[in-house]
Amino acid sequence: MNKKALITGVTGQDGSFLSEFLLAKGYEVHGIIRRSSVDFRERIAHLEGKPNFHLHYADMGDSMSLVKLVGKVQPTEIYNLAAQSHVQVSFDAPEFTADVDAVGVLRILEAVRTNHLEKSCKIYQASTSELYGKVEEIPQNEQTPFHPYSPYAVAKLYGYWIVKEYREAYDMFCCSGILFNHESERRGETFVTRKITLAAARIAQGNQDCLYLGNLDSKRDWGYAKDYVECMWLILQHPTPEDFVIATGVQHTVREFATLAFHYAGIELRWEGEGINEIGIDVKTGRTVVAVSEDFYRPTDVVNLLGDPTKAKTELGWNPSKTSFEELVRLMTEHDMAKVAGEGVAAKVRMNLAEYLEKGIVK
Repeated sequence: MNKKALITGVTGQDGSFLSEFLLAKGYEVHGIIRRSSVDFRERIAHLEGKPNFHLHYADMGDSMSLVKLVGKVQPTEIYNLAAQSHVQVSFDAPEFTADVDAVGVLRILEAVRTNHLEKSCKIYQASTSELYGKVEEIPQNEQTPFHPYSPYAVAKLYGYWIVKEYREAYDMFCCSGILFNHESERRGETFVTRKITLAAARIAQGNQDCLYLGNLDSKRDWGYAKDYVECMWLILQHPTPEDFVIATGVQHTVREFATLAFHYAGIELRWEGEGINEIGIDVKTGRTVVAVSEDFYRPTDVVNLLGDPTKAKTELGWNPSKTSFEELVRLMTEHDMAKVAGEGVAAKVRMNLAEYLEKGIVK
């Protein structure tokens, strides 16, 4: 049987990498997009027009659109990656976060049941390490108690448990991958890792003076998103539906990430001070290029996430060390160095064009 994958959140970091991965394996890939006056499809633009890649309009807040689309596509696998995935934003928009990240999962499960695909369609739910929140043990594995510490995490916890309930109540092949932080050059620019690499590139090229961050001591288990989507697929190829922690098992602070990003941008940092008064100084120039701002502290902050990927390694044969932390930061920083340089060239072209138009050189 030809495999058909339906991906929610296809325009995101994970959705774009997963689409490439599945197309390479011969899948027919269908992605869900929302109607918007602004085009957010730059991550998948290179895939549009390929014979096995199809986009459809639907919305995680509209159950009827999901039921109709699942019935039309008849997927053999669904990857639910769509979410309001920014933890800080979830404090500002908790109701929207709950509707998409919690009830949205239920809508997907019910769309499969409504179309009587319980026995033919496998479902992957993108869960999160934020479930562990105020961590009760280190490292965290599949048996670690959950203690969500944000509206985002609470919504995702509902998604996790409703998947488990439908698996047991209706004998459906639905699983959750508890993903720890996974980054890439395609990460949204408001997320802290991408914010750091972009700022390092802009500061190195004279386009920004200082980077402001929150808690520099926050610890995360950071992996490469391109490696993680492979594990999503492996979870659905497993003989039985089970939940898996997807992590590297290695932990780093925000400070370490920033130090490495600036290094690859050509700036060596020296750290001085503590807490809110800590600063990162460019060793060569003596300028303060990183500072701490209370504006970026969360009402409740998760500070110590470290995953144990033993189950995924042993049962799925997944390699969490394929891309090292250092390689991940280098990839992201080099990408953003090129991006910022390109922005500079484009800005000069626009300035020259404006000058030529003003002088009547071109019309």
